[in-house]
Amino acid sequence: AVVSTQSTGERQISAEEACTGGLVTRIFPEDTFREEVDKVVSHMAKLPPQSMIISKGLIRQEVKEKLLEVNTRECITLRDRWLSDECMTAIMNFLNRKKK
Repeated sequence: AVVSTQSTGERQISAEEACTGGLVTRIFPEDTFREEVDKVVSHMAKLPPQSMIISKGLIRQEVKEKLLEVNTRECITLRDRWLSDECMTAIMNFLNRKKK
């Protein structure tokens, strides 16, 4: 629901909602933001680089496959919508509106 709300531009979401919805993993207070980020970056910089690259690649591959699957479904839906009578009527109404 949080992603849907944000992606449709319905309203802005809070940091807490973004965290609960899985859009972000951590929230840092504004007054200590820089220090907290520096700690995280410092920790990550000490991790084995190749292991990080491989791990990120594995995670991204799964996400990429899901995104491609969703994209395919969206393309089919858009094609169907563009070919619908409703869409043709909306386009005609738009083109035939009076210019102000």
